[in-house]
Amino acid sequence: MSRILLVDDDISLLKLMSMRLRSQGYEVDTADSAEAALNRLRQQRADLVLSDLRMGGMDGLALFEKIQAQWLGMPVIIMTAHGTIPDAIQATRSGVFSFLTKPIDKDELLSTIEHALSLTRPKQKREWQSQILTRNPQMEQILIQASTIATMEVPVLILGPSGSGKGLMAKTLHQASARRDQPLYIINCAALSWEALDQELFGEDGRSGIFAQAKGATLFLDEIGNLSASLQAKLLQVLQEYGQGAAEVRVLSASHQDLVAAMDEGRFREDLFYRLNVANITLPPLCARSEDIPLLARQALDGYKARHSDCLAMGFSPEALAMLASAAWPGNVRQLSSLVEQLASLCSSPVIGVVMVESALSGSSGGIPSFNEARAEFEREYLIRLLRTTEGNVTLAANMAGRNRTDFYKLLNRHAIEAANFKPKS
Repeated sequence: MSRILLVDDDISLLKLMSMRLRSQGYEVDTADSAEAALNRLRQQRADLVLSDLRMGGMDGLALFEKIQAQWLGMPVIIMTAHGTIPDAIQATRSGVFSFLTKPIDKDELLSTIEHALSLTRPKQKREWQSQILTRNPQMEQILIQASTIATMEVPVLILGPSGSGKGLMAKTLHQASARRDQPLYIINCAALSWEALDQELFGEDGRSGIFAQAKGATLFLDEIGNLSASLQAKLLQVLQEYGQGAAEVRVLSASHQDLVAAMDEGRFREDLFYRLNVANITLPPLCARSEDIPLLARQALDGYKARHSDCLAMGFSPEALAMLASAAWPGNVRQLSSLVEQLASLCSSPVIGVVMVESALSGSSGGIPSFNEARAEFEREYLIRLLRTTEGNVTLAANMAGRNRTDFYKLLNRHAIEAANFKPKS
């Protein structure tokens, strides 16, 4: 059922139009001002907005501009009793879907609404979307945006805080694209030494690296902000060769860093940024989509149960889900998934209760990482720095860390770090 937001400062007209649209099977919400309409949309996204042009305060065109800034692509139909040609021209040039003159003809209204919905109505949820669960209006709009961007043969830059799901978004974009039957090549620019990354991307001769292998496919460069200045220059040169045309490589990239600030500080090339940022998707932190936390928690538990047949936990108590939803998640979706797996591994009953959740969340509810989380992050970055410095020489790295090789290997295994990835390629 399509949802229509009807906006008019004439209360009697709101009631009449609502009855008319509901009789046609639409779900209708109403607002008596543009400001009230924006509040309604923040609470629940509409499929279409039908607004009066002349209202007290913000008018219909100003409302349309606000809607396009926050919910790009949402169709807006403008109604007015002052249906002059200049009004119509201004509305349509601004991108308003259609312009109707009061008194509204019923048949014209219904055909215009159905036409708008037929062009913008989300298609039945496809397999590529199945891993991204949401009931958050901002995320729903991002998925609509992603479904359009996926079909475009252009580079895409995915931004968002660490753990917000940038890698998953890259995979969904690939699955929704025309290249879905070709491989998705993934390189984490933060997990390799610069020399190893150079070899991986460009090969010894600068032409036989991953770009040559990925012709006709998709390449995902994660944490692109970690590239050195020399690698940025080489990447820009290679993109000019392989990044053009449908038969070449489609590049998806991601970063948790503020690349605009990095450009201002001279740490990231402006020309490379604009080549990677032809289209972009920005993912919100988990705290901005708290209504999704129960969905994501259940998804993480289902994933754990699929991998561990001896898992006893079947679900969460309502109080446990409420506590998860109200907690701060500085590590975002990744942190939530990790905590759910921890709970599932320790749970000895069918239901994960609030006491277990409270214990697991201890120390992190204030928005500051727990000591264990902070220590784990430090250890990971420290180990990567050591291996980059020693070019993957575990003995030398262990000596620098003041650890024996056995303990050092245990640390590497704990953080899923492969020393071989840091060795220069012969």
